[in-house]
Amino acid sequence: MPLYFQIAEAIERAIDSGELAPGERLDNEIELSERLGVSRPTVRQAIQRLVQQGLLVRRRGVGTVVVSHRIRRPVGLTSLYDDLAATGRNPTTAVLSLRTAPAGQEVASALSLAPGSEVVMIERVRSADGVPLAVMTNYLPEALLAEPLSAELLEDHGLYEVLRARGIQLHLAHQVIAARRATSREARLLGAPRGVTVLTMARTAYDSNGGAVEFGRHAYLGSDYSYEMTLVLQ
Repeated sequence: MPLYFQIAEAIERAIDSGELAPGERLDNEIELSERLGVSRPTVRQAIQRLVQQGLLVRRRGVGTVVVSHRIRRPVGLTSLYDDLAATGRNPTTAVLSLRTAPAGQEVASALSLAPGSEVVMIERVRSADGVPLAVMTNYLPEALLAEPLSAELLEDHGLYEVLRARGIQLHLAHQVIAARRATSREARLLGAPRGVTVLTMARTAYDSNGGAVEFGRHAYLGSDYSYEMTLVLQ
């Protein structure tokens, strides 16, 4: 493993553990190279890697500073709310829209409905420790819900938690992960610069009978969010 990579990994672990807190300034390259006993270009390469990952930022007149902790999410059939709570982060939700609407072609196809069928559309901003992280839009077949959802319920609980409480058990999902530039509205809702990179996810979740339960389109801040997976050779 290259030396610069080892140094970057060590700094990343210190950030993840809280040893290096958000807003804390890193020693400069000369101090770090002397303390670690490595060359200055090696330190510069390690720092550049962490800057590209969104864990550090260079600020004129200040130096290299730790940014907010990145959310690492395992690839599994879980909700963002559940993942944040499980890792000790404080998830909060602002419901922007909760209404019934006719399904467009994409939503109808994902949920195996006829175009124009009534679906419940939910648009939310999910934050972690008070910092906006994701803009999420979800669609559910209206016929699936015996009783209507409320904004208050969705602000206090994750969507999958609400579905489980109503006896709707998710079994599997198909999802596509990509990256693009945020729309101006997404950037505004996330408190990010215009044109910032977002990680996107489109997911259709199914119950144990193979029925489509939910279709979601989410946009996550690329600097604060990543997916984590383990690959096995078959």
